[in-house]
Order: sequence, then C-alpha cells, then structure tokens
Amino acid sequence: MTDSKGKTLTDYEISRRRRNLLLQASVTLFALAILAIYLMPMAYGVVTSLKSKAQTSDPGAPVWPAEALAYEYEGEGYDVLQVPTENGIRHWALVKKGRRASQFIDPANPAAGLIDWEGNWRRLEPVREFAVQWDNYPRAWNTIDFARLLANTLLYAFVTMVGTVISSACAAYGFARFNFPFKNVLFMVMIGTIVLPPAVTLVPKYAFFINVLDWGGTWLPLIVPAMFGNAYNIFLLRQYFLTIPREMEEAAQIDGAGRVRTFVAVILPQAVPALTAVSLFHFFFAWNDFFEPLIYLAGNREANPITVGLTEFNGLYSSETQLILAAAVIAMIPPLAIFFLAQRVFIQGIVVTGVDK
Repeated sequence: MTDSKGKTLTDYEISRRRRNLLLQASVTLFALAILAIYLMPMAYGVVTSLKSKAQTSDPGAPVWPAEALAYEYEGEGYDVLQVPTENGIRHWALVKKGRRASQFIDPANPAAGLIDWEGNWRRLEPVREFAVQWDNYPRAWNTIDFARLLANTLLYAFVTMVGTVISSACAAYGFARFNFPFKNVLFMVMIGTIVLPPAVTLVPKYAFFINVLDWGGTWLPLIVPAMFGNAYNIFLLRQYFLTIPREMEEAAQIDGAGRVRTFVAVILPQAVPALTAVSLFHFFFAWNDFFEPLIYLAGNREANPITVGLTEFNGLYSSETQLILAAAVIAMIPPLAIFFLAQRVFIQGIVVTGVDK
C-alpha cells in the first residue's frame, strides 16, 4: 500500500492511519449527535410554527405539518379515514357512525352510495396530507406589532453595545498598560462584582432610578449603566491587551503618537477579535434581557422590547401554540444571523490567542 506521494507504507503506518481515521470518525459522529440534541428543540419549534391550531391540539397528529382530509357529501363535511378492507386500505369518508357497523362513502366513487363496514371506527386513523401553514408568520407579525418590538430591541441592544464596548475598552487599556495606586486592589474589586448576585443590587438600583432620578418608564435605567462598562468585558479585553507586544506601542510613541493615538491606532485594530466577542456577548444579553425592561418600562408599553412583547403575546394567545412559536422563530432570526455573520471573528476573540512577537 502506498500513500498519495507513492511512498510504500509499512503495516504499522497503515494500522496507525486506520486508528486515526476511526478516531476522527468517532469524534465526528459524537459531535453530530450532540449537535442534533441541541437542535431538536429549535427544529420542533420551527415545525410546530408551521402547523394549524387543530393539529397542535391533536395528540395523535404527526410531527410534520399535516391536515386531516375531509370530504363534502350532500352539503356536509366528513372525515376521511383509513379503512381496512379485503382489498387493502381504502380512504373512505365516515358518514354514519355506529357501535359495531358504520357507513362510509368512497370519495373516488361517490355514485356507488354508502358502503357498510363492520368494526370500531374509533380505531381508524385519519388520512392526512402535508400542509404548511405559512400564514402563521404574518399573523404573528401583525398581532403584536413586531416592527415596533424589533426596533425597540435593536435600539436598546446597539446603543448599549457601543457604549459598553467603548467604556470597557478604555478601562481595560488602563488596567493593562498604566500603573497607578491600588491598581491591583481596584482590579480585584471590579472582578468581585462579577460574582455579586443581581438580586443584591436590584432594590437599591430600582429605588435610585425610580425615586431619586424619576426614570421610570424610560430606557435610561437600562442604557446609562451600560455606558460605564462591564466587569466581565473589562476583564476579557484586559487579558487580550496584555498579549499585544509593547514594542508596537513603543514604535508608535517613537513616531510621536500619544497615549490616545496609540490606543486608537495600534491597540484597537489589534484587538478586533476580542472587541467583536465583547460586542456580541452584550448584544445577545441585551436582546434576551427580560427582567429589567419589565420593571423599568412598566407603564410604557410602546417602549417594550421583544422579550416583554413575546410574554404578553404568550399570555393573550396561550391556546395558539403555533402562533407563539412562530413569533419566537421571528425573534430568533436577527441574533442568529448576526452570530453566523461574525462567528469566525467571535470564536477567535474567545480563544484570545494573542499576537506573536
């Protein structure tokens, strides 16, 4: 046996390549299995959003979107069932129900009249055909004014994302490159706020924003705090800034660049992966934020983001499962699209590989 270059392989090399191939195949299959488990809820939601209300409430309905067939006979609609006969399974419409015998009509030959059939009609399976209810999406969109909810959520997510990235980058650069009194102590105090439960600060924050500043019903309690950075984002950016060689800053300073110019022209371009990761982290957080908009925007329904709007929709249309899932799928599309467009830079920023000297 030879390889692609024509070199003869020994039995040991052949065995090793087979083991490597088997290992790669096993890891791939395991990864696909885990991926399938994670995607099952999403797939279920998408499929259910394309069903009708009758199918979602029918426990015997198939997984895929399908509607039970009906046949109109003498001005009345009758269900079409799968009836076992001597000639195989027939698709007949049940006209008259009986305990031991029932009467059917053959939709393919209605002129033959009613057909007597002995058996329990309750055990018969209905005949279904594939039917996708695409109108669930425009119904969900128009019912809860999705355009307004998306605009509010995008405004909240993008404004706070820009503010927290700028402030976090400035604070991280200070911790990474400047020496000042109690630097390490302040950094540890900042890191300590990451593990501080949000419930501890909820009541003081709420009282301050509502009673002191009178910001109730506005976006200010949600936007202003984001403009002062985030401990996790500062930590991530600081660790990335530390991997950037100081020689690059020294070269910029020799050319006459000051601290601000060096930060903007040298550090930030090198930290694009980390900045992208921080941006997406905060964007997804703001997109999914529910509790704080719920309490701070109370009384101002026009300013609600999509999370609060979906909750209201769920309460009003709790029996319309297909519409609830259609609305959830619509709300899921923008963050998924943004993630897939930036996934390469996002993953690179999480890895934080640094820059070779």
